[in-house]
Amino acid sequence: MRISQGFHIGVLIFAASCAGALLGLRPPGAARAQVPATNTAVGGIDPAYITNTFEEAVNVRGGPSTITFPIPCGSLPVGATAVALGTTPARAWVQIEFPGCPGSVGWVYAEYVTLTGSVRVVESPPTSTPLASATFDPTLVAAFQVEPTVTRLPTFTPPPPLVRPTFTEAVRPRGDFPTGAAILAAALLGGLVLAVSIIFRR
Repeated sequence: MRISQGFHIGVLIFAASCAGALLGLRPPGAARAQVPATNTAVGGIDPAYITNTFEEAVNVRGGPSTITFPIPCGSLPVGATAVALGTTPARAWVQIEFPGCPGSVGWVYAEYVTLTGSVRVVESPPTSTPLASATFDPTLVAAFQVEPTVTRLPTFTPPPPLVRPTFTEAVRPRGDFPTGAAILAAALLGGLVLAVSIIFRR
């Protein structure tokens, strides 16, 4: 009787151990999915972030300048948020996490967004250097540099002085026979002849 009770107890213990072993096994592929990492700061402090409070989408650039970085690498829609990493010394630009920019780091203009929290001051990234710089062939440049020929102006020769002619009054020569008296005498003689001829015709 005691042997049968011990046998039953042993069977129960064996069955319980088999059931526990079966429950402890997990079929392949039934592992829990890994929880993606979230942007949580150490010590339970929320990270700083920015919010686009502008009236339209804000351009995200590879650096804090519209001249050095004229082409944006993305945009931040209205109301969207992004984790803030730092600001420029003048706090004119905010550095954010942005996957579309090189190194997943972008820059937005501070006046277009609202910064929540405190961030550190970071230096601007180095500007990209062009692959090739424009150079000019000195021989080609010298061929197009034509020096103008210098022509001297003719020297001015003053004209000779103007000579004004002078006129002298002509002096008529005076004769002994008066011309007026001869004319008067001829006229009187003609009149006399005319009068005589008229008288004799009557």
